Amino acid sequence: MKKASSSVQQKKTGFWEELKKRRTLLIMLLPAVVLVFIFNYIPMAGTVLGFKKFNYQDGVFGSPWVTPFYKNVQFFFKSGKALMITRNTALYNIAFILSSTFLEVFFAIVLNEMLHTRIKKLIQSAIFLPYFISWVIVGSIAYSVFNYETGTLNSILASLGIDRINFYSTGGYWPFIIVFFNAWKGVGYGMVVYLAAIVGIDGSILEAAAIDGANIFQRVRYVTIPSLTSTVITLTLLALGRVFRGNLDLFYQLVGQNGMLFNYTDVIDTYVFRLTLKASDIGQTVAIGLYQSVLCFITIIIANAIVKYKNPDYSLF
Repeated sequence: MKKASSSVQQKKTGFWEELKKRRTLLIMLLPAVVLVFIFNYIPMAGTVLGFKKFNYQDGVFGSPWVTPFYKNVQFFFKSGKALMITRNTALYNIAFILSSTFLEVFFAIVLNEMLHTRIKKLIQSAIFLPYFISWVIVGSIAYSVFNYETGTLNSILASLGIDRINFYSTGGYWPFIIVFFNAWKGVGYGMVVYLAAIVGIDGSILEAAAIDGANIFQRVRYVTIPSLTSTVITLTLLALGRVFRGNLDLFYQLVGQNGMLFNYTDVIDTYVFRLTLKASDIGQTVAIGLYQSVLCFITIIIANAIVKYKNPDYSLF
């Protein structure tokens, strides 16, 4: 008993000593923790609205509960759009993850292997520039390209004697258009992350491979890409945590309120946005958001469990 109590006392003492030792770093971390608590955890109390018939007089916690408790989200499934919208959201995000990851790794490797510094910086700046353009401007660019009468693409088709394409009434083109613009705008930012990971690779390994006769493609295949595996898996897992969340700015600015494209482009976020504008029942929109969050939580738990089963070193938790 004495040994057990002394070990507990040692652990307690060790914890407080470590706390005292790291106090400067912890104080520096405190503002970030406070901000995360205020803006991420306190608002979670608002999820109670998903189970209430909200009215402004009684407020968030005073409003009456709905019966049955799932009534607010029940209408979403009865509308007949729940499966289509959920499927669209998941498929778009999976396409975003696959296309962006491939292009980010590809451009990072190409830029890393380039020897001409000025050309390297120029290409990197050109790829990174779209990240700073707002989605409003991207929507205008897309409209100027795909407009039926005056769009650049249709003008080229007409000059070649090919019939114009009415993109804004033909939904089949938009999955490719949306994936393209998402990659075009976001690849530059993700590429920087992979460039940093490549810079962190031990140079002696690459030198040893070169001495052994490995050419540039073999060094990339057998050294660079395997060294990026942990980064790719970590970023993919983080992205999977938002696989059921659509980028409202992207979809709304490119598609807007064009109902002819909704079957191909509507995601949960755009549906909730339109519902918020048209309906007065806040509880319904909150319930759909809660449904979205639950799906994201389940996805990241399953994905992390699979990664942990295959290789525990690559899992998030």
